[in-house]
Amino acid sequence: MERDFYKSPKPSKIMRFFWKAAGGDSYILERSTYSDQVKYMCLGGIIVATGLMAALAGGYAFYTIFEPRGSAIEADTVSWTTSLLSIIFGVFWGLMIFNLDRFIVSSTGTGDGTEAITWGELKGAIPRLLMGAIIALTISKPVEIRMFKSEIDAELHSAQMQKQQEYIASIDSLYAGRIQNEKEKISKWENEIQTKEERYVELENQLTKEMSGDAGPRGYGPEAKKIEQQMKRLDSEINIIKNKNTPLIEKSYQNIVKFEKNKQKDIDNAEVVASGLDGLLERIKLAHKIAGFWISLFITLLFLAIELTPIFFKLMLIKSPYDFLKQNTQELIIAEQGIYIQYNYHKDKNGQERDLIKHLESEKLLLEKKELLKAQEELTQYAISKYKEDMMKKIDDNPESFIKSES
Repeated sequence: MERDFYKSPKPSKIMRFFWKAAGGDSYILERSTYSDQVKYMCLGGIIVATGLMAALAGGYAFYTIFEPRGSAIEADTVSWTTSLLSIIFGVFWGLMIFNLDRFIVSSTGTGDGTEAITWGELKGAIPRLLMGAIIALTISKPVEIRMFKSEIDAELHSAQMQKQQEYIASIDSLYAGRIQNEKEKISKWENEIQTKEERYVELENQLTKEMSGDAGPRGYGPEAKKIEQQMKRLDSEINIIKNKNTPLIEKSYQNIVKFEKNKQKDIDNAEVVASGLDGLLERIKLAHKIAGFWISLFITLLFLAIELTPIFFKLMLIKSPYDFLKQNTQELIIAEQGIYIQYNYHKDKNGQERDLIKHLESEKLLLEKKELLKAQEELTQYAISKYKEDMMKKIDDNPESFIKSES
């Protein structure tokens, strides 16, 4: 806009983009001072930067959650599918945060137009401040775990190794009891057979002594016959026990082999189980542990400052030509649309001042409709009266035509 006393600088495309990000009206800003243009460009720059950081933080958090699990310190192959999904989610998350920030900042007015932030202004901005604080927290935590990634990986690897050892120890303990139980069964069944066989050997030695004469007269006598009968009976018992216990022993040995295979399989899965510790929640916990309370608080406050600065900044802004031009444009649009506002017209029952708002165009239309209905009503009454006069005249001229007599 050309003026004799001041010429507004021509904005660049980048400046216009930042104006839109801050919710500024480019038509009015082009006619405002350079300081107004810079203010809204800076506001838009902060909002754009917040959206970019949110995109990076959201994408990194998504990849951390869904990346292939493994050792924390070993270089794993990059999952391109997860990376592509992370980029898509990061772009979506960044645009969503950008839009929320844009809404929060653009809906925050300039307060009372002074540099001081009064309690009334702060109270009105509390919902926007809470939304901004939540957004800042969602951005700060993924950035925090990325800042301390090396330290977190080391701590996480140590935790994974400890978890792996604990898991292997629990597997050893679980299968040791099962294997020991099968071994005890085998020992019991083998002892039954061994006891009978040892007794058979003793009887066999006794029979040999009887036949050789070492224990008395030599030859096959009554005592030798008795021992031989005991041996036959014991041999039958041994066969019965072997037929019963041998399948059970073989089954127990098969169970032991199966338990050993399952044990080794579970031990091989110990690394996979330990890799389950590599999650977003675990990394956030380790980040707090490594960084400590104060450093973690400082990072959070840093993002809170970035996120909430535009809101406080707008509350501290002194009314400038842009604000007055914007207000004037709004009043012109309102007047053009036939809307009349009388501010602080009356107080309600709570003592709060209310405005009187009249929609002149709608009131004009309603008045036209009302007068048209009134005119139509008068014309109808007049037509009815004329019709009545005409019919009365016809009756006076020929009353018999309106009366039907019964013959």
